[in-house]
Parts: sequence; structure tokens; C-alpha cells
Amino acid sequence: MTEPAAALPEPDRAALVAHARETIARGSKSFAAASRLFGRTTRERVWLLYAWCRACDDIADEQDLGGELGTTPGGDAAERLATIRRLTDLAMAGLPTGNPSFDALGVVARECGLTRGMAEDVIDGFALDAEDWTPRSEADLLRYCFHVAGAVGVMMAVVMGVAPDDDDTLDRACDLGLAFQLGNIARDVAEDDRGGRCYLPAEWLAEADIPPGEQLRPCYRAALVGVVQRLAVLAADYEASARVGAARLGYRQRWAILSAAGIYGAIARKVAAGGPRVWDARVFTSRGEKIAHVLRAGLHALGRPAGAPRPKWSRTSLKAMAGRQEA
Repeated sequence: MTEPAAALPEPDRAALVAHARETIARGSKSFAAASRLFGRTTRERVWLLYAWCRACDDIADEQDLGGELGTTPGGDAAERLATIRRLTDLAMAGLPTGNPSFDALGVVARECGLTRGMAEDVIDGFALDAEDWTPRSEADLLRYCFHVAGAVGVMMAVVMGVAPDDDDTLDRACDLGLAFQLGNIARDVAEDDRGGRCYLPAEWLAEADIPPGEQLRPCYRAALVGVVQRLAVLAADYEASARVGAARLGYRQRWAILSAAGIYGAIARKVAAGGPRVWDARVFTSRGEKIAHVLRAGLHALGRPAGAPRPKWSRTSLKAMAGRQEA
């Protein structure tokens, strides 16, 4: 029998930070490298928020720190989603959850003013996966990317001190999350296919004459490269927009954000340039490449980026679209 939440011991912040540091070190070497550039307080808070995101993702997808997708029948997906919501509700209410990653959310939410609505925007992405949802259009794709990554970017920006009512800067932070997720989708086409998922818009596949579910067959690989190159172009547009917002942060925060943008952006570019067999092995950035991106970002953080046009779909429009579709 599960022990009542009220009887659980109060979580220790130092222990939660240690847990979160280990989680990000194992779950995302790229983000872990970039996070070292933050000052101590911000770094710890970023780790704490990451731990919650990682735990939600692992519960939803039956993964262990982002490994292969699980294959449990969809009926259990609703139960996993309910677990995420229940533990998140406890954490946001300031109650111990018995799970250090969710306790970590409770700590960082209290320290930075994160709201239940911000967390719910992220959880809505897991709800889409629980419904075996797939995107039909580019707008659908970006709506999904907003929930699973753009909304995380908004929470991270608040952790870094961006005011909750600074809509333009939060939109730019969301844009960086969108760029990251578009790159992830490009990289993970084969992994997602093994898990029975496809995040490439059905309209894009149809335009490339790729039948549903057959995008990885050898005869369609060349056409698939063209589809993924569209993802990379979108990712680059959102990355450019995000760099404008990063310029409004303090130097160390700018450095960390630009480092992450360079590292993740390189993944999307590698996949786009990799040819039909790029999905035969997982694309990654080497340690040397990460160091080069960090050094380059440190120089770029000293200046100001050139202006970049806002992409067609922003945080505000995607939230509005989601509201219309859910009404």
C-alpha cells in the first residue's frame, strides 16, 4: 500500500539537487554541459526542473532516462498520465510526493513562481501521446512541439528570472524549445517508428509520396531526407528567433542558452545533411564538438544577435490553437 503523502518525510533540497544533477548527467549530456555555465543558484534550479521533465517523459514513454520507447498497450498510457498529473499536483501544492524528481519540481516552483498552468502545458504533450495522436499539418506538429518542449522553455526562462508577464521574451524562450524538439524529431525518426509513432506531418509525407508508416523503407529514404530537411529549416528559424530573446538575459545565462542552441542545432543540421542512411545510427555531438560550441557561444554572448523575423507559429498562437481544438 502506498504511504499517504502527508506521512512522507519532507524532501531535503541538497539531496534533491544531487539527484537532479545525476539525472541530467545521465539523461542529457548536451544540456548538462550547457548548464555548467549558469551561476550556482540558477544551475541548481535548472537541474531540478530538468529532473521533473525527465521523470514525466520516462513515465509516459516507459523509458529509462530517454532510452527506447516502451511497448505497453495504449490502455496503460492513461494510467501513466494520471500518475504524472497526481504527482505534479502534489508537488505544486507543496506536498512531498515520494518521488525525488517530482519533489524537485515542488522546490523550484516555490523558489521561482512556476505555476500549475505552466506545468499543465507540458503535461498536455504527454496527453497527446497517450491518445496515439499524430500530426496532420505543420501547425499540428508545432502544437505538439510547444507542449513537449516549447512550454519547458517557458518554465526554464522563468527559472532564469524572466518575468511571467514578459510575453515576448517568453515567446522567444518557447521558440528555442520548439527548435530543440524539431531537431529531436528529425534525429529520432527510426526510434519513434520502432515505438509505433511518427511525428512527421501526414501532409508532408503525402507531398513526398511516402505512404503512411513506410517512411523508413529503403525505396522512400531519399524522399524522407527531403521531409527532414524541412524540419531542419523550421528548427533554424526558431533557433534564430530564440537567440534574440537570449540577448536579454545576463551574460552567463546567454552563454549557456547559446551553447545549448549550438549543440542541439548541430544535431538537426547533421541529420539533414546525413543522407538516406543517417538513421542507421543515432546522431550525436562529440565532446570536442560540444566544447567548440561552448567556446563559440561565449564569444557570441558578448555581442548582440542580428534581428530575426518571428516564425509563423508562436507560443501565443499555438496556445490559442490548442484551446480551439480542445474546446
